[in-house]
Amino acid sequence: MLLRHWLRFAVLSIVLCFVTGAQAQTVMRISHQLPPAHHIAKLLEQWAADAKARSGGKLDIQILGADQAFKPDQNYPAVARGQVEAAMSVNFQWGNTIPEMNVVTIPYLFTDLEKVKKFPTSEVAKALDAKLAAKGVKNLAWFFTTRVSIFTSSAKPIVTLADFKGLKIRGLNKLVDNALVAAGASPSAIPGSEVMQALQTRVLDAGLTDVSAAYSRKYYEIQKYGTISPFFTVYFHLYCNPDWFNKLSPELQKAIEGASQKAEMDSIPLTEATAADATKQLGVKGMVLHMQTAAEAKDWEKVMQPPVLDAFKKAAPDGAKLIDLASKM
Repeated sequence: MLLRHWLRFAVLSIVLCFVTGAQAQTVMRISHQLPPAHHIAKLLEQWAADAKARSGGKLDIQILGADQAFKPDQNYPAVARGQVEAAMSVNFQWGNTIPEMNVVTIPYLFTDLEKVKKFPTSEVAKALDAKLAAKGVKNLAWFFTTRVSIFTSSAKPIVTLADFKGLKIRGLNKLVDNALVAAGASPSAIPGSEVMQALQTRVLDAGLTDVSAAYSRKYYEIQKYGTISPFFTVYFHLYCNPDWFNKLSPELQKAIEGASQKAEMDSIPLTEATAADATKQLGVKGMVLHMQTAAEAKDWEKVMQPPVLDAFKKAAPDGAKLIDLASKM
């Protein structure tokens, strides 16, 4: 009889431990648009593993990538409303909601590697964090995604400003397209997934994308020439619902913040290595590549940057302030 009671007590203790452990886990769902193979998607997986380890297993982080939960333009409202705890978005997707988020995509403004390294702790980043907070989300991390663009063509290399004259080219967004127009091109807003077909059917004469995307989407199959340029910088950033975050224990907050700081730094060598490998592979696949020289970049900057700066300052209430902060980095 005594043995039976002891066994019952032991079983009950195990069950209670399991239930208590399960209750101690805090769920954090993260929605994003990237496919699993993207280097930033892989970085987020590493971030999740690190944050969980730092929390002692108390965080149950569920990553919902490739638009599983929400489309790119739905992620922000979903987080703000508490439909999902967190999301990862690309900076320029904020559009008119927070026009200041476009500051890093101004041609040749943030493409110096030293600025990239300083950005996460810079006054510019802090100002953008405040803008995000005002819109109801808490920013957690800035994941450096690219500073290397490629201008592609099947007809001839795009090297000088004269090569843009009359060129139908894939645009990035309304702001950056001002640069292409200033150079004499006609940009078209075409989603990345549709650019290949547009190039094949001659709807576009030229492509513009991140060098890693050019390789993963096999631009080399239909584009002979590519000019690689430090044209603009892009960040994906991780953000969460502030009410959810503020209810976490200090231990869990510290785990998330620590993992975020580490991943911000890890994103820099990861992205640089990914871009270098993509450049190499494009050449291996037969693309004729031109690496833009410093003098050529300066020529492009003189023509392309001013109209974008003017448009940015008009669109963003704190645009002039951010440009001033960026110049001091």
